[in-house]
Amino acid sequence: MEEISIKDYFSYLKHYIFAFIIAIVVAISGVLVYDVAIKKPVYTTKTTVVIASSEEGKNSSTTLNDVNMSQKLTTTYSEIAKSDLVLNEVINTLGINADVKALSKNVTVKPVDNTSILSISVKDLNPSEATKITNTIAAVFSSKITEIFKLDNVSQLSVAEEPTAPSNNTTTRDVILAAVIAILIVAGFAFLRFYLDDTVKHSDDTEKIFGLVKAGRVSKIDLKKDDKNTTELIVKDSPKSIVSENIKSLRTNLQFTAIDKNLRTILVTSTNAGEGKSFIASNLAISFAQADKKVLLIDCDLRKGRVHRLFKIANKEGLSNLLTGDLRDAYNYIRKTDINNLDVITCGTYPPNPSELLASRKNKRLIENLRSKYDLVILDGAPVGGLTDSVILSSLVDKTIIVTRDGATSKNDLMATKEALGKVGAKIAGVVFNAVNRKSSKYYSNYYYYGESTTK
Repeated sequence: MEEISIKDYFSYLKHYIFAFIIAIVVAISGVLVYDVAIKKPVYTTKTTVVIASSEEGKNSSTTLNDVNMSQKLTTTYSEIAKSDLVLNEVINTLGINADVKALSKNVTVKPVDNTSILSISVKDLNPSEATKITNTIAAVFSSKITEIFKLDNVSQLSVAEEPTAPSNNTTTRDVILAAVIAILIVAGFAFLRFYLDDTVKHSDDTEKIFGLVKAGRVSKIDLKKDDKNTTELIVKDSPKSIVSENIKSLRTNLQFTAIDKNLRTILVTSTNAGEGKSFIASNLAISFAQADKKVLLIDCDLRKGRVHRLFKIANKEGLSNLLTGDLRDAYNYIRKTDINNLDVITCGTYPPNPSELLASRKNKRLIENLRSKYDLVILDGAPVGGLTDSVILSSLVDKTIIVTRDGATSKNDLMATKEALGKVGAKIAGVVFNAVNRKSSKYYSNYYYYGESTTK
């Protein structure tokens, strides 16, 4: 079982800040409403009675034996104090509109440890009534116990006084307890989700878990849906943004992975749709072009290719049409962009047999031909999950990078992708974590969010 990182867990709790606040506010509000508006104040009064035995015919002084005997009988005395015999007389004396059973629930009688003293306390909604009942119980009990046990040393040590404040005023304690419970509930829920979370995160040790290195990390971007001029080509439109710097770092890392071999072809794929592979491939192509490399970006996703939408290029004919035609016409399918050194081949018409086209000899010859004409050819492949398209392409290129969406891609899916690519001997350069959430100014001051709707 994978070890749980306490540091990662506390970092994960940051996502629940609002949940903590809401839970605490709701819990405290509920307690305050109950304590102030619903809970009735209860008043408690208390008195004590001391009992000592005395044998007939002896002087009235209390001996040690008297005290010891009284201590042994205190349990019996406690039961008598709450008995029907005593409580019925109390009810009759005070004219209380209650039965013995109801009154008994509000009376507590217990012996004081290692003494012959009984503590009698009474709870009632009326402080004056509580005081009367307490003192009356002490008096009636003293009388009855004297009659039953022939005692002459029963005395009420203290007279119950009317309380000025309710005994159940526990608002401060209840508020603290409610806040603590709310925090524990949210923290427990967060821990359960964290423990069951099977997604890949940029903080994971991917090399240890999957045997894959981290090729790069790209921060979230925020594309304003109401702004028609906004594009995903961040490296072109915002060259100084943190995202552009992330892409440049990825470019450098890829160059280092092929330091002993000229890097001419790169496949960009992902485990599932919506993880941002086309976004990464397009911006990576722009970054290499800005580094004075002659770059060709080919949209090899013949199922849902969208490079043409990113660059706003017509897609009447593209790779699928080229592979079903004459390769000598390849240059007729190459589209110029408004970025120096960058050309594009769109995906073209979505064919019924994309895997067969990509696995054809024509496609292999095409890639070999194009790599001799460009410094770098970047292939934007289909997601690996359930498809063979990118698995086929990975065997035709120098390096393959796998794009994952931070905190969204399943670890099982990533492992399955790695294994599928490994079966054909793909040279995996590493994993690129896309849409990493780092709002702290420690990382950058101008961040973006890569929206879900932009990945289709």
